[in-house]
Amino acid sequence: MAIGLTTSSSISFFILFLVPAPNPESWPFILASACTHQIYFTLVCLGYRLGDLSQVYSIQRGIAPILVTIGALFFAQETLNPQGSLGILIISLSIISLTLTKNWKLDNSYAIYCALVTGLMIATYTIFDGLGARLSGNVFGYISWLYVLDTIPFAFVVFYIRRNTIKETLIREMRGGIIVGILGACAYATSIWALTYAPMAYVSALRETSVIIAAWLGCKLLKEPFGIKRIIAAIFILVGVLILQTS
Repeated sequence: MAIGLTTSSSISFFILFLVPAPNPESWPFILASACTHQIYFTLVCLGYRLGDLSQVYSIQRGIAPILVTIGALFFAQETLNPQGSLGILIISLSIISLTLTKNWKLDNSYAIYCALVTGLMIATYTIFDGLGARLSGNVFGYISWLYVLDTIPFAFVVFYIRRNTIKETLIREMRGGIIVGILGACAYATSIWALTYAPMAYVSALRETSVIIAAWLGCKLLKEPFGIKRIIAAIFILVGVLILQTS
């Protein structure tokens, strides 16, 4: 995670010289989002350490669209029609249902709590970025400054903690970290850009459909279970997406 953040931050630093600076009105949201991301990064790493990828990821990503819908209503006065609300609800519940496998452990409460709070952080920074990007005057300037600040202090703290084994860690994790940094930056930059054109709840719900890919990767690479229940859940997620597209 730290290597990925450093990668995206380094790329964004050079982009700063090519795009206009965001409007002053957006800076409180940039700073608030960067602070929220620090909690999110920590909880993501902790959650993946405590629980299965497919379960932790599904919980945190499943509850986020519902929370974004509520937050967007209160802070951005975004209202959805019944069809759009139904689509988001179907997507969220279907994503959460991906956690229901025979290996589900109710006693793994720390991983569950961690995933729930992570979902809250996802919703929080999504709302911050939706509001901030709309005020920025140039969404790419907003994204670049956010990515530069996102590295502080998480990446520096991680590198300091690993200072005694930093060389070995970099050799082992550098390639994966760089890939994570590039793909992650492109993915969320696209989401922030979309937040300036579409309701936050829609962007959040469609973004979280990536959980299907995560569950499949957890099955193939980490030998976690998939099964017929997850196939059904994936079908319902598709139904929810189609409902959103026609709402």
